Amino acid sequence: MNALTDIAVGGRTLFSGNEAVARAVWESGAALATAYPGTPSTEILETLARYPDIRAQWSVNEKVALEVAIGASLAGARAFCAMKHVGLNVAADALMSQALAGCHGGLVIAVADDVGLSSSQNEQDSRHWGRFAHLPILEPAEAQDAHDQTLAAFELSEQVGCPVILRLTTRVCHVKTLVTVGERQAPPARGFIRDSRRWVMLPSNAKAMLPRQDERDATLTALSEDSELTTLLDGIDRSLGIVASGPAALSAREALPDTPVLKLGQTFPVPVERIRAFSRTVDALLVVEETEPLIEQELRAAGLSVHGKDVLPKHGELSVAVLRRAVAAWRGDADSVGAAPAPAGPDPSVFPRPPTMCAGCPHLSPFYCLSKLRRSTLIAGDIGCYTLGAGHPWQAMDTCTCMGASMTMAQGLAAARSGEDATKAVVSVIGDSTFLHMGMQGLLDLVYNRANVTVLILDNRTVAMTGGQEHPGTGFDIHGAEAPRVDFLALVKAMGVKPDRVHSVDPYKLPELFQLIRAETQVPEVSVIITDQPCVLTDRHQPRPALKVVEEDCTGCGGCINTGCPAIQVTRRETTTTKSGKTKELAFARIDSAFCTGCNACVETCAPNAIVPLDPSAHPRLERV
Repeated sequence: MNALTDIAVGGRTLFSGNEAVARAVWESGAALATAYPGTPSTEILETLARYPDIRAQWSVNEKVALEVAIGASLAGARAFCAMKHVGLNVAADALMSQALAGCHGGLVIAVADDVGLSSSQNEQDSRHWGRFAHLPILEPAEAQDAHDQTLAAFELSEQVGCPVILRLTTRVCHVKTLVTVGERQAPPARGFIRDSRRWVMLPSNAKAMLPRQDERDATLTALSEDSELTTLLDGIDRSLGIVASGPAALSAREALPDTPVLKLGQTFPVPVERIRAFSRTVDALLVVEETEPLIEQELRAAGLSVHGKDVLPKHGELSVAVLRRAVAAWRGDADSVGAAPAPAGPDPSVFPRPPTMCAGCPHLSPFYCLSKLRRSTLIAGDIGCYTLGAGHPWQAMDTCTCMGASMTMAQGLAAARSGEDATKAVVSVIGDSTFLHMGMQGLLDLVYNRANVTVLILDNRTVAMTGGQEHPGTGFDIHGAEAPRVDFLALVKAMGVKPDRVHSVDPYKLPELFQLIRAETQVPEVSVIITDQPCVLTDRHQPRPALKVVEEDCTGCGGCINTGCPAIQVTRRETTTTKSGKTKELAFARIDSAFCTGCNACVETCAPNAIVPLDPSAHPRLERV
């Protein structure tokens, strides 16, 4: 029995947007689905992996995922690829070239934009890629839309012969609504059609495709004007009309229920003439879109008088409250919705808790060590849970830009440091999945250019930040079946790092780790340190018996607190004066034993030996290293 496929055809079930997309991909008869995990898109492939009759697989990065999907499309099958917005940057090389050649079997690319930056380093608008690559964009507003538009995307892809981008946002991906589902209908087999003039992207072949791309643009524009995915939500107040897309369309409808809303389903090409006709029925036109004013600009270019970002915020989600206040202020009747809210800030009734690593996380010790070497090092970080190493109490990260950039940026830092930084060691910190995603090329470049960088590969055997997905370094595939596992030690050596400069270490052996990092940062060549403990949130982690603080022995030195482990709490603070007359802050600690994983790292920082087993007979590893 499969709970997903047992849903009655025509029945309604509660799905998130991600689950709805997955269901529609399965219903479309797609043969292959690929992805690299990234919030807010991760659950699409995780859900697809639970359906039969479709091959779902994680790829090492988004470019690889898209290229695999392209290959399946060229073989005549329907194929699907999912990623978050910054992932499409990685896949852009394949996207831009294949967009010109087109596809054979239907090819749908779901891109999830993190509007509001809930878990991303930027708020880019993926709709730009449709204009850049001459590809159609569909933009659902909620889960039922996501389901229906995914099905429509496959049909459109095969009708026009090009990939289709399904632009999602965090609110669509994660909010659940009732969705009416259908059955799986496998399309007829198309097979591979050998056509080197189309599929081999030589300059002469690509040049010949440009006129066909122009013809396709015209076809897509005509289809967009008549698309059933665009609907009119009528209203009695004709003083204003709204053109909106995505979840902002639903917010607009709720915020201004009497105002007509033209809800766009296909947002590129923009149905300009349909909007022009709508504009004639209202006194003023407001474009509501997240986040860039793309539709607004195209309508202005077409000669329409519209409002948009002159009225609405340029960043963040366009919620009901935001729209009500913005439109009321624009109309001059802000009092009708109350005073403008104060700038967002911490709720004084809620104790502030910044994001931090988990209790016993194997990344705690590396950043504790780096924090102790802070004055003598420059630290280039990467994307993962360990990015939190930039925060309190470690403050042990100087840069973090994108996946895999830690080593390449470290190389630049090492080559160009000067002044008081000239003698500082340069350290790169990267996780196992990120290293496989886009870090290997950076290490190759370090070795090739004889850089003076120490690389820390923090191997916790999962893609931890997005929920514990598998990758080639875990030894398992998306279904939990055993798969070949990368040997990081052998891989790093094969890439040219000298064998005596490659080390594997248990991060919970804190003194050993500290000594190793300090020693390797003093060696003027590439060296690699690999930590080898699994994420504490996976079943690969083996927790040890918990620890406690003997309160009468605690001197308030604060060493354990500086590890950053959230299981360690400050019970009280005191100020004392040393014999030399200096003021010293003391922080007395306790360990939440129910939260403690017994990793032993804090024991190594405790000068008075005040940290002991909660149950002495059950903790064989408490000896100091």
